[in-house]
Amino acid sequence: MTVPAMPPGLLVAAPRSGAGKTTVTLGLMRALARRGLRVAPVKCGPDYIDPAFHAVAAGRGGVNLDSWAMGAGLLDALIAGQSADADLVLGEGLMGLFDGVPGEPGRTGSSADIAALVGWPVLLVLDISGQSQSAAAMALGAARYDPRITIGGVILNKVGSERHRRLAAEAIEAVGLPVLGALPRGAVTLPERHLGLVQARETAELETQLEALADLVEAHVDIAAVQALARSGPRVAAPEGLRVAVPPPGQRIAIADDAAFSFVYPHIAMGWRAAGAELVPFSPLADEAPGDDCDVCWLPGGYPELHAGRLGANGHFRAGLAAFAATRPVHGECGGYMVLGEALVDAEGVSHPMAGLLPLVTSFAKRKLNLGYRIATFTAPTPFAPAGAVARGHEFHYASILSPPAPAPLAEVGDAYGNRLAPAGHRVGHVSGSFFHIIEVVT
Repeated sequence: MTVPAMPPGLLVAAPRSGAGKTTVTLGLMRALARRGLRVAPVKCGPDYIDPAFHAVAAGRGGVNLDSWAMGAGLLDALIAGQSADADLVLGEGLMGLFDGVPGEPGRTGSSADIAALVGWPVLLVLDISGQSQSAAAMALGAARYDPRITIGGVILNKVGSERHRRLAAEAIEAVGLPVLGALPRGAVTLPERHLGLVQARETAELETQLEALADLVEAHVDIAAVQALARSGPRVAAPEGLRVAVPPPGQRIAIADDAAFSFVYPHIAMGWRAAGAELVPFSPLADEAPGDDCDVCWLPGGYPELHAGRLGANGHFRAGLAAFAATRPVHGECGGYMVLGEALVDAEGVSHPMAGLLPLVTSFAKRKLNLGYRIATFTAPTPFAPAGAVARGHEFHYASILSPPAPAPLAEVGDAYGNRLAPAGHRVGHVSGSFFHIIEVVT
């Protein structure tokens, strides 16, 4: 089989979260797209918010690449598919460039793993607020820390003055790394909330903001030099046959889709469609129920805690969901799991009735961060995997469970460090759910 050449690619990363890599990535995507390039977006790690922004900025859907949660076959399939018909693949890292979990080489979940796997150089974004020449030590350390990757260039962020820019840039270039741009302090920012950016669909005047980001990057970054930095990686052949990360739970999948339910990894939906399934969206916030012509219902994660009063008052949605669940499977992830319970307590301590399909009460009144990779062995059958199947995924929420432990948990769960966690999720009749988002069913 002839494997087509990979288009040039580049990974935008930073030493830490909050350094400005999303600002740079979105500005570059839009700037390159409006120059006529077909830009294929990629997000490293288990992030379900940034890909929606990438899709709007680039005018083309993106995918996640995760070296811990995804097997080699799925990674190859996603890389090959995303590269098809692209002029340039532009990736955005997660957290710090080298941040990951203990694991075998190349399987730590770090952004550096993805850069090494695909052969992309790294465009390093440095927040230089509160420093000048010391930024060179950070850049040099990143360049030498992992011999698998190449730091191709640096973009400075939060630059206070021309003198500030010059001191940092001269020091960085003195250690052999080109500085390709410098963004001023107080540049365009996107609104945030407790799980990251406010969702793309909720961001007011998103097109205007993306154009402003592109204008900012055009004015302060050498776009031609950035484009020249991108490099073609090794050829990647898509595995023989269809590669689906999570088997479709049904032929016609009623999927909740609105501001309260939107956390779906792009590769999951793409895989279901590729396998012949049809996704039929409905809006619980609009008091819609899953379609009676569907054979399974999927409630993704999202922000139900911000809409708990409205969801609790939407009687048609709740009654329709209960009627559906009497004869057909319903599964909820994270926020969707919370809505399947008896009640949800909001940040003000007010309890709102939910679907009542699982013996579960969750609370957002006392926030507690639950974050990390999960490996789950299902103890009960699900619409997408039999009992005994193993899946890798991720958990990220601030809600806590007030109700007693599930009498019939959905899965035995461990974390990426080998620790055994409490059994997770519920399974009652046709209804199942858990806080973890599945990335791939591995066995």
